[in-house]
Amino acid sequence: MSASIPLILRRPWLVLLACILLIFLCGAGLSQLYFRGDYRIFFAPDNPQLQAFEQMQAEFNKSDNILIGIAPKDRQVFQPQVLQLIKEYTEAAWQTPYSIRVDSLSNFQHTVAELDDLIVEDLFSGEQELTAAELARIERVALDEPVLLNRLIAADGAVSAINITVQLPEPTGQQQVEEIWNYISTLSEEFASRYPEVEFYHTGIIAMNYAFASEAEADVKRLVPIMLLAIILMLAWLLRSVMAAFATLIIIIVTVSSTLGIAGWLGIFMSTATVNVPTILMTLAVADSVHLLACMQLALREGKSKQEAIHFSLQRNWLPVLITSVTTAIGFLTLNFSEVPILRDLGNLTAIGVMLACLFSLTLLPLMMNVLPLKAAKNIEQSTAKMDWLADKVVQRQKPILYGFVILTLVCTALLTLNEVNDEPNEYFAKSTAFRQANDFMEQNLSGFTSVDFAISGTEAGAIAQPEFLSALADFSQWLTEQPEVMHVNTLSDIIKRLNRNMHQDDPAFYRLPATAEEAAQYLLLYEMSLPFGLDLNNQVNIDKSATRLTATLYNLGSKDLIILEQRALEYFAANWPGYQLSAASAALMFAHIGERNMASMLSTLPVALILISLLLVFSLRSLRLGVLSLLPNLVPAVIGFGLWGIFIGEINLALSVVAGMSLGIIVDDTVHFLAKYRYARLEGRDTEQAVRYAFHSVGRALWITTMVLVSGFAVLIFSSFRLNSDMGLLTSGIILIALIVDLLFLPACLLKLDKARSKSHVQNP
Repeated sequence: MSASIPLILRRPWLVLLACILLIFLCGAGLSQLYFRGDYRIFFAPDNPQLQAFEQMQAEFNKSDNILIGIAPKDRQVFQPQVLQLIKEYTEAAWQTPYSIRVDSLSNFQHTVAELDDLIVEDLFSGEQELTAAELARIERVALDEPVLLNRLIAADGAVSAINITVQLPEPTGQQQVEEIWNYISTLSEEFASRYPEVEFYHTGIIAMNYAFASEAEADVKRLVPIMLLAIILMLAWLLRSVMAAFATLIIIIVTVSSTLGIAGWLGIFMSTATVNVPTILMTLAVADSVHLLACMQLALREGKSKQEAIHFSLQRNWLPVLITSVTTAIGFLTLNFSEVPILRDLGNLTAIGVMLACLFSLTLLPLMMNVLPLKAAKNIEQSTAKMDWLADKVVQRQKPILYGFVILTLVCTALLTLNEVNDEPNEYFAKSTAFRQANDFMEQNLSGFTSVDFAISGTEAGAIAQPEFLSALADFSQWLTEQPEVMHVNTLSDIIKRLNRNMHQDDPAFYRLPATAEEAAQYLLLYEMSLPFGLDLNNQVNIDKSATRLTATLYNLGSKDLIILEQRALEYFAANWPGYQLSAASAALMFAHIGERNMASMLSTLPVALILISLLLVFSLRSLRLGVLSLLPNLVPAVIGFGLWGIFIGEINLALSVVAGMSLGIIVDDTVHFLAKYRYARLEGRDTEQAVRYAFHSVGRALWITTMVLVSGFAVLIFSSFRLNSDMGLLTSGIILIALIVDLLFLPACLLKLDKARSKSHVQNP
């Protein structure tokens, strides 16, 4: 690189042309970008929970849905105008794109007996007059029917719901989700104008998919401009140079556009994770530029010409900038071991962007500063003097600082155990979002968003009619109903009990399972033959009738509680009905397991990342001692950060499981720059104390500026309505700030303790 520095200054047009060509080629891929927001993007094809879910979806009907909450303001569903609304909405809902089934109070297939005939019909229709007697009948049936109660009608009759099941094409794109959402939103707005006394709430899988996409889009529109403005203003103020801030802005723009263009060429789509790439790169691209610019200003202040200052800065910083970029890229590349595909995409794109930022900072930035007005920064003596003062204090109080950090690190190491891996998809969204509000309202008033599908499989075709099978189904359904986490269980056994009662003249004493397989099979056949198109039992019974699916609707549980419930259910069934097979699957279970799997995989990669980074530092610093010593300030910030997180929050969600590896690559930067300047001073013959003071004097201000920019950049994510992003921003910015404190206090204290006895000859041959 040192040989190429004169080339950058001697042949600026050649270097500029090469940069422009690279930017153009990369940026051309921007047209290939598209967005996906469905929940499946969080799971790899070989994910066992996804495979179980897809197997269940293949055996039974799809379960992707959108649930419409119907909430009269007077909390009275059983009145003519509200029931008429439900009837009209149900009929219109059949026109929802990709819909295969619509369930509501109005089209619930109510069964009654007339002599030896089984009558199956809608609970109520638009043609019949809703008299007081008819309203009383509808209310009585709805509130007595287990299939409806706490699923489509609240126990107090205050809220009802319409459930629309859809079958999306594979792979699902954002276009299909938006088609469904736009149709339902328009439909609800139309009915809201006609029935102003009723409120509508939208939840379910489709609503969650749309919320993922819309909140990510909102973050891009709201947070990226704020971050960009904050970075530029901060740089202009801290560097005391508008031109330096402008040049950095150009580096940011070309880095982000080139990276996203490469994403387009690679076929990587934008998601709730990868929309953070521009935000992260804005902050990381600044770090390289700041070190180069601050060093240029330092050289100008010492009396060098502009070209000399640029040459001096490149000569002193090209290796630290390159090494810090590589270590940062390594940190993000550890996300390739994540169980979540979109987090892998985030890691790969950020790693690519970091290396592009390094390239543009070492080529394009010097070219711009060679043309733009560049002056020595004014009024920076005060900040430099503060760094000199801090260096004196660290030298004077090295022992208390060293032992204080050792004690703090040990305490925070113990506090790490307070953290628990726990994910709750409902809480991914801020309480201010429409999706979260709809979920919370529906859980409090009718039914939860979280559900688990259980499939019970017999040993032969037609097994679902066997008395033993039905007994197992009814027993397990009753056990689920009694669990404190469960709000409702939709099971075939309730339908068969109702049919048995119907076929015995609606005698309540016969609300039980049939005594023989022949009776059960005959009742089911009569019932299925009477069902209208789209309301059959394919969502509960497989083709050869060897298995049935029951759905447990749950309160909004965290991943830990959900996994415990799943395990408890599997153990109960295996202990009581070993002759049959039980499996569990749902989107909620997929999210519940992915957090723990992701944390385990990410923790296993940290040692690999540490070894790679340490080897790079040993190579770049040409010192085994300094390379090993650098491990301490690189590990301590994450330990302290996660320890404090354990005290105040204590919950590690999907996004936070990758913060350790991701932040490791970032916080190494300050360590590298500090040690590089320290080594320069030692090579010049200065003792340990003088070298520490030189490092503070030459790079302290740049470390402060880059850290403030990085902290501010990641802190902007705190204002995201998507909790995975806001938590990641909060913890990462905290760890980066802690890293600065560690590098300005603990690292020099370690150097003063462990490196002060070396002689000049040893320094020159480290």
